Amino acid sequence: MKSTQKFKRALLSSAMVAGLAVGGSAAAETLGALMPMTGDLQVYGETSLNGVIMAVEQVNEAGGVNGNTLDLVVGDTQTNPQGGVDAAQKLVSVDGATVVVGALSSGVTIPIATSVTSVNGIPQISTASTSPVITTLDDNDFLFRSVPSDALQGVVLAEVTKEAGYDSVGVLYINNDYGKGLAETFDANFAGDVVSLAYEPGQASYRGELREAAANDGTALILIGYPENGITILRQALEEGYFENFVFTDGMKAPEIIDAIGDSLNGSIGTTPQAVADSDGAVKFVEMYEARFGELPPKPFIDSAYDAAMLAALAIEKAGSDDPAAIRDALRSVANPPGTEIMPGEFAKAKELIAAGEDINYVGAAGSQNFDDNGDVSGTFAFWGIEGGEIVTHRMIEP
Repeated sequence: MKSTQKFKRALLSSAMVAGLAVGGSAAAETLGALMPMTGDLQVYGETSLNGVIMAVEQVNEAGGVNGNTLDLVVGDTQTNPQGGVDAAQKLVSVDGATVVVGALSSGVTIPIATSVTSVNGIPQISTASTSPVITTLDDNDFLFRSVPSDALQGVVLAEVTKEAGYDSVGVLYINNDYGKGLAETFDANFAGDVVSLAYEPGQASYRGELREAAANDGTALILIGYPENGITILRQALEEGYFENFVFTDGMKAPEIIDAIGDSLNGSIGTTPQAVADSDGAVKFVEMYEARFGELPPKPFIDSAYDAAMLAALAIEKAGSDDPAAIRDALRSVANPPGTEIMPGEFAKAKELIAAGEDINYVGAAGSQNFDDNGDVSGTFAFWGIEGGEIVTHRMIEP
């Protein structure tokens, strides 16, 4: 019931943002958002949606796109491939979305791209999918992402694990494209002993997997997963004495995990894609978010969700059309040099420049949003940890 209520509130917020009114609304462009409002990534769904909502509000405050309101329609992926495909199909076929932002999980984003968005010619900008598989996916150049690939994060993860003095580790990774890709990249770059195996979500017990992961007497567990099942794994690892030191990735960077496990997580470390905190884009984003929603949670993907929605709106404006192929073709021209730099919150300025025939270069809240030929972006990563029951950033790393 709690998840359903949250999802209904999210839909209500979306309708309010888009300026929808009972009895019809003015001409509008439709932006679809695929967010995990339920399921294993629910703890990231509502906060990521806040980033999208803020971008859409700013666009409409600046007069919308091409003279029309930008409507936001939200689909719940349920952190599930079939749920994501069903939600995407509705956004495209029923709601008429000309651009889609999301999904978060690579294991959901990839089937959406291959069976819905790319085959229907709809540009899709994932806000959190980091699997290396996406780089070479056959998507007809309709899939982009506003976060860097785990081909980079895996290198950083191996580096900080070695620095922490862990020479022998166990790795448990969620059995999807995200988990498999990051685990493989870590293994290829870690100069130590590794026992690595997949886990299936939704199990009541992971003791067998933990026993096997601990077979080399590893000094730490690398956990590549999501909060819902991750909490179960951590509890059982501690209860059975398999591990007491933990290394996490972006999918586990959530205060809810600390709330559930407690002080036993102090000293844990992790990696995540993250903008340099004092960069102009990041500073501006934090100011805007806190003015709109209150304190910014220490979770990833809120800023990248904002960037994805803002880039979608800029591309619609640049295309001067609601034709999805034209919008796709405009994405790199609004995201990449050359052109006047556009900061978060400067949609009105961007509109004026586009109308004047000038080039623009959007500077992201989450870091560089320069799309390469594969629709990928480069990025920086945070080496973070848990100290005194709080998530803290130790330092930034650029691969």
